[in-house]
Amino acid sequence: MGSLIYLLDTNILSEPVKAEPNANVMAHLAEFRESCATASVVWHELYFGLARMPASKKSRMIADYLAQLRSSHLPVLEYDSRAAEWHASERARLIKKGISLPFAEGQIAAIAKTNGLKLATRNTADFTHFSGLEVSNWFEVRSS
Repeated sequence: MGSLIYLLDTNILSEPVKAEPNANVMAHLAEFRESCATASVVWHELYFGLARMPASKKSRMIADYLAQLRSSHLPVLEYDSRAAEWHASERARLIKKGISLPFAEGQIAAIAKTNGLKLATRNTADFTHFSGLEVSNWFEVRSS
């Protein structure tokens, strides 16, 4: 495994199982395969989504995909004490400005920030208020 560059959000990891995956996301995943990790919070979101699905061909396909991700040794980074402290500080700073963001997004941002990773996501607006967090939208057309 190479050095990590990106923390992948749920919408990035969900893309390969779509009927028509976004070509830009797929190109990024191929290019940065060895430089990606995800967050334990994202792992929860993926498995929670699967657990809520009725048994079907689609749910079996997603279960197989998640098992493949697990066996690929994709690093799953924890929400640890450093992340919790950074998150608490950022929440307090943002609340003072009248900005309240979803808790899970704060956890994901904290894991990315405290591990020195760029966050790859479609939902850039959910993360723009966090101080010093670099966010990349892999759904956008890549510039050369």
